[in-house]
Amino acid sequence: MVTNGRHRVVIVGGGFGGLYAARALANADVAVTLIDRVNHHLFQPLLYQVATGILSEGEIAPALRGVLRGQANAKVLLAEVTGFDLAGRNVTAVEPDGSDLVVAYDSLIVAAGMTPTYFGHDEWRAAAPGLKTLEDARWLRSHILGAFEMAEMARTPEERAAWLTFVIVGAGPTGVELTGEIATLARGILPRDFQDVATRDTRVVLIDAGPSVLPSFPEKLRRRAAADLRGWGVEIRTGTAAEDIRTAGIDLRNPDGSIEHVAARTVCWAAGMRAAPLADALAAASGTPTDRAGRLLVRPDLTLPGHAEAFAIGDMMGLDDLPGVAQVAMQQGRYAAGAIASRLAGEDPPPPFRYKDKGTMATVGPRHAVVDAYGLRIGGFIGSMMWAFIHVMYLVGWGNRVITVMRWLFQLTTRNRSQRLVDVRHAASWRELGDRPGPTGGGDA
Repeated sequence: MVTNGRHRVVIVGGGFGGLYAARALANADVAVTLIDRVNHHLFQPLLYQVATGILSEGEIAPALRGVLRGQANAKVLLAEVTGFDLAGRNVTAVEPDGSDLVVAYDSLIVAAGMTPTYFGHDEWRAAAPGLKTLEDARWLRSHILGAFEMAEMARTPEERAAWLTFVIVGAGPTGVELTGEIATLARGILPRDFQDVATRDTRVVLIDAGPSVLPSFPEKLRRRAAADLRGWGVEIRTGTAAEDIRTAGIDLRNPDGSIEHVAARTVCWAAGMRAAPLADALAAASGTPTDRAGRLLVRPDLTLPGHAEAFAIGDMMGLDDLPGVAQVAMQQGRYAAGAIASRLAGEDPPPPFRYKDKGTMATVGPRHAVVDAYGLRIGGFIGSMMWAFIHVMYLVGWGNRVITVMRWLFQLTTRNRSQRLVDVRHAASWRELGDRPGPTGGGDA
């Protein structure tokens, strides 16, 4: 892109933070280059609905070039960033064909997001994938649907029970939402589809080492969510930690210290996150300290210490222990863009970043959600309507919003899901877990 001497802003990551920063610079006299290893923006709050067959990938992942099509000062590059030269103000990356790429900048915004962490047990990833990327959701959808197919062909009751057992590790919003939808799929969607297996016998287990589900929510809503999950037959095991995870099942450490083995062909990880590897690269290049989750300890204006031209935003930064939610990344993206525009205009710098907490929410199966937002603390059907409205409004593109609402109405009225495709190769896809590529990050939650 010809810059014509304009200030060059390079943005790494097309998640909420990076995309909102790019769009906030639409009217600024700058040349924006957004670099990501995927060509789409991912609406991660609805990723679990792709994994459970409610929505298709394209409905929550619009192409970045399409999103920024009308922004004349923005360019998108498909490449994987590998390092930073802050002294020379360059970003190094690898193009899809393996060629090296160097992109110069005057201002840098890095929003590389987070990736699952297994608390020192990286070998568990081969048996319990997380849910962070579109690839994760596609694999998990095939695996969940394939488990029911394998149960139909099981030769022994024990083998069938293992295929019909799903364990979700981590009872935060992602774990609770995924648990509720797997239980709904087994007990509300699939029972009429199978001849030789009773999908209502599916065992869905949600475990967490903490004392309750949704620990960031008020106690009343935590109790409501737990009651709703149990209404769908979910077995909640709080105070219970994963001791070992293999493709054949999971060993649990119970509150009394005893070890219990659960034979399960599907284990999903939603227990912990850490900053993407690019945070380590940026920390090494800048000398910026990190916290225990690998997040960069940025200055109050979101810049790296000693580098006022470089911003780290979203999930990968550790300012004031802010939550890893989309609203933080959105607000920080706009803030960083505003700070750059103010400098170029010769204006005083903005005050330190302050997060405006708009609350949090989570679904607990169809027609049920818990909402702690805008001064309201509600659950049940009203909560689900509020959850749906807010999530639809934050989807990128009116087309995706309309299609998503239609999908939800279709599911509620027909008790069916159209995104349920699986083939022989993926029906027992747990065999391929060890070959799946490692995490690299790529956008905020």
